[in-house]
Amino acid sequence: MIRSIPVLLLMGAIFLAACKKTDSPAATPTPTTPPIPASTTAVRGVWLTNVASQALYSSANLRTAVQNCAQNGINHIFVVTWNKGYTLYPSDVMTRTFGVSNIEPALQGRDPLREVLDEAKKYNIKVYAWFEYGFAADNSGLGEHILRLKPNWAALGADGKIVTKNGFRWMNALDPEVQDFMLSLLKEVAQKYPDLDGIQGDDRLPALPAECGYNPGVVERYKAENGGAVPPSDPKNVAWTDWRAKKLNDFMKRLYTELKQVRPSLKISMAPSIFPFAKTEYLQDWPTWVANGWVDMVCPQVYRYNIADYRAELTKIVQQQVSMDKRSLVFPGVLLKVGTYTPTSAFLQQMIDANRQAGLTGEVFFFYEGIKDNPDFFRTYSGK
Repeated sequence: MIRSIPVLLLMGAIFLAACKKTDSPAATPTPTTPPIPASTTAVRGVWLTNVASQALYSSANLRTAVQNCAQNGINHIFVVTWNKGYTLYPSDVMTRTFGVSNIEPALQGRDPLREVLDEAKKYNIKVYAWFEYGFAADNSGLGEHILRLKPNWAALGADGKIVTKNGFRWMNALDPEVQDFMLSLLKEVAQKYPDLDGIQGDDRLPALPAECGYNPGVVERYKAENGGAVPPSDPKNVAWTDWRAKKLNDFMKRLYTELKQVRPSLKISMAPSIFPFAKTEYLQDWPTWVANGWVDMVCPQVYRYNIADYRAELTKIVQQQVSMDKRSLVFPGVLLKVGTYTPTSAFLQQMIDANRQAGLTGEVFFFYEGIKDNPDFFRTYSGK
């Protein structure tokens, strides 16, 4: 016993030294970045836009936005890549096609898409290039150069005039040349950014207002396929709607197939309007896209202002529009902010609960700025 005392003293000294080392400042670094979200198959997404937000208009703002996403449980960012008639990355396609600025003028000298990718990868956040405007040419004069320089691309109504809907003037999404242009932008992004996780269209890609389709070339194709009959003057005629929607379905299949040929790992996502509104108003037959495997993710915009309406639309999606074996592809769009409106934390929780009860493992919020208005909800969102 007496001979073991030195050994005990030595062991005690080692223990005290270890404690001091553990308690030292060098052994407990102060976090300087948000925690990295755990890898998961669930989607906790947000749309990051250049409208009603300054998040993309400086590198510092952009870094802060991505860090905020990481701190609030977001693991997917859908960053706007095409709107106002410009790309939000330097585009050779735009230069060749229009001879104008190859990026939104306010972003000259930068590449916001590249910056988001670089920042997001620090936190294991997936990034999708969101082609918000799709086949919409311009809105309130923003992007007017498209139809000024390419007047033959304009979508015409039964009166022979360019169709304007909800303030947007449209390109003719049924025109092969217009389709080739849009697909060239998508392929450019897929090739230029090999670390990009996916691309996304929304209620304007592929889409076309139901009032469109009366361009001479479209009329001739319709006549050739319908025994010489001209398209109905009623743009909501069911057969006429079905014919045009099928043409957009054909483009959706082509889009998916050709992008997968460019890069098989690239995920293809779409965020259409709710159905059947999507088809009757914008010729988007998106349940057919899902059924045929032409999307890897669909985020229908279930933008509702009370839980009863939200649940009603969600029920239609999971019980009528998407088969059980495709349900894992559905991640509803949840309205987080528009104008001065933001949902309460209680309403947000109700919508998330409804998603989980429907067997859906995630959602995408429109849009990023609304995260700031609901700090209590997002503090624990990643675990919901």
